[in-house]
Amino acid sequence: MTHGSAHSYHCNSLFVLRVGASPFILSYCLPNFTIVLLYPRYLRIKHFMISMMTSIYRKAEGLVDSAQGAIQTYRETVMEKKTRTHCKFHEVEASLPNIKNIPATDDRRPSLSEDLLSNLGKWNPLPHAISKNDTVWLLDNTAYRNPKTSKWEAEFVAAVFDQNTGLEVATVVADLAEKLRLGKGDAQEETIRQRLMLFMQKVLPGRKVEITVARKEHLTLGPGGRQAISSDIKPLPSNFNSGDVVPSVANVPEGANGVLHMNTFFAEPEGWGVISDIDDTIKMTQTSDPIGIIRSTFVSEATPIAGMPELYVFIQRLISKHSPWFYLSASPYNLYPFLSDFRKKYYPQGTMILRDASWMNLAGLLSNLTLGTQEYKVDRITKIHSWLPRRKMICIGDSTQSDPEAYGEVYRKNKGWVRLILIRKVTDIAAIGIEEKNQPERFEKALKGVPKEKWHVFENPKECYPIISAAFNEE
Repeated sequence: MTHGSAHSYHCNSLFVLRVGASPFILSYCLPNFTIVLLYPRYLRIKHFMISMMTSIYRKAEGLVDSAQGAIQTYRETVMEKKTRTHCKFHEVEASLPNIKNIPATDDRRPSLSEDLLSNLGKWNPLPHAISKNDTVWLLDNTAYRNPKTSKWEAEFVAAVFDQNTGLEVATVVADLAEKLRLGKGDAQEETIRQRLMLFMQKVLPGRKVEITVARKEHLTLGPGGRQAISSDIKPLPSNFNSGDVVPSVANVPEGANGVLHMNTFFAEPEGWGVISDIDDTIKMTQTSDPIGIIRSTFVSEATPIAGMPELYVFIQRLISKHSPWFYLSASPYNLYPFLSDFRKKYYPQGTMILRDASWMNLAGLLSNLTLGTQEYKVDRITKIHSWLPRRKMICIGDSTQSDPEAYGEVYRKNKGWVRLILIRKVTDIAAIGIEEKNQPERFEKALKGVPKEKWHVFENPKECYPIISAAFNEE
């Protein structure tokens, strides 16, 4: 067998994958999928537990398809359940087309061995290089000092797709246009088609991405896991200063496309920082209305909330341009190019953190924005805290989701880290959501234990100027 070739066979409950002269024994045990790698030379064993779906439709392929659906899930809150029931989210989700079931004109399904190996993520022994037919996304990030070594490092995130969807797009476009009550042949159908492509491109697991940082430092990212997303903590050169914005570029063959450039913002351990929600905090999304979400995502021009771009310019000038910004949203990674372009047009440079779910799943767009948002945001903010625990953070959100609850929880867990919480009260919520989201009792309960002077609920961004100035001057 030639080096690098791979074969597999199935025997009862044991998969044996042979790569060159090295056998990889992959065993499974439902409801968990245990992968055991045996390297004869080093006799090292690694166990990887991958959550599996309970239904197995086919023996080998069924295991692979189940693993592909395994994503981190978060608990639904009482408020989220009320909102989803009141606004009929379940009905709209059930009516959306399932992209995975659309007939493919070019079905280039990965082999069984490739699918199995993609479960190993960065430990995949046979990663693929980027080809001219691939789409690559590099996400902006923030560099921080490693608390043990004091050296710069950053989390680099990349995603890889097939340029050719192999799917019939027209039927999905027509379906969404009908739900949005657009006339047949409406010019907005082209906008739907362009944005829909973000949900229809096939993910390509097991790809590694070569990048160049600051035109001289070479890094290898990945390979990506089941959702074709890679996340790597990488050390960076010591010759950068706080506030520097350093570009990186993906080294890809001619023909490859995507978001091939990214920026790394360097942030020293001390100073101020901002964590901002996106949907209905700085961008009009209508997260309490399922049809409103679909319209704002696939048809409408991305629109900033009035007064928020000016407020963020004021904050940046006040706390220093050397301060890091984090844009935290429950939107799926599918929307990164769309949201990144919006951020660049209206708001300061920053790291955008999105949910790594709902690839090729339109119903997942709605569930991502309305299910488990508190737990998800607390989890991601905790990661930011691990990077910059000595920073003084301003947290800005709105009343449509679980921002008050998430920020209150983070404040209580990390005393002294969050210095100010600002919540935008979305005033049209009575018409499209649950009125109790805007009741004072809700905010009092969510922010229990947070001193009164440390949080404020506002309708007009102009209310925030003196509050932010007072918090800054107090420090």
